[in-house]
Amino acid sequence: MMSSLLKEAESRMKKSVEKIVEEYGQMRTGRPSPALLESVKVDYYGVPTPINQMATVTATEDRSLIIKPWDKTVLGQIEKAIFASRLDLTPINDGVNIKLNFPIPTTEQREKWVKLARDTAEKGKIAIRNIRRDAIKEARDLEKASEMTEDDLKKFEEDIQELTNKYIEEMDNAFEKKSKEIMDF
Repeated sequence: MMSSLLKEAESRMKKSVEKIVEEYGQMRTGRPSPALLESVKVDYYGVPTPINQMATVTATEDRSLIIKPWDKTVLGQIEKAIFASRLDLTPINDGVNIKLNFPIPTTEQREKWVKLARDTAEKGKIAIRNIRRDAIKEARDLEKASEMTEDDLKKFEEDIQELTNKYIEEMDNAFEKKSKEIMDF
């Protein structure tokens, strides 16, 4: 019983870290990345469709992204979706491609993005601590129901704390990596 509680908690903690890393991938830094557009959905024949499923998105050396749709009739819709997104970018439509220029961010913008990344990491840590709390509560309930001994409960609490520390450290490492990426000129 104890190992299944630990496995379930570890699985949930791993998913929390993966979710935060995924959010970091969609967060703006100084460099353009096609991953930034994954959250932008275009109304394509009445169906919200990610841009990467209807166009080729490439990053260029001159701090821009080029979006080349496979169906040229959706250029206007892609443009509208980018305007409506929270990316704060102005698309340039040349009739064939859409170009997104990424200006060099100011130090103030970079600091704001680092703060946003820190807040995201903190949310992830809170989620991990909540998973720990739920697992310990479940183990204590089992102990009260005489399905687990007091020694097993203590061992479980130590094990779950080790897991928590491990995944919080992973969260911190992901934040450090992202903040370096953001502050890198």
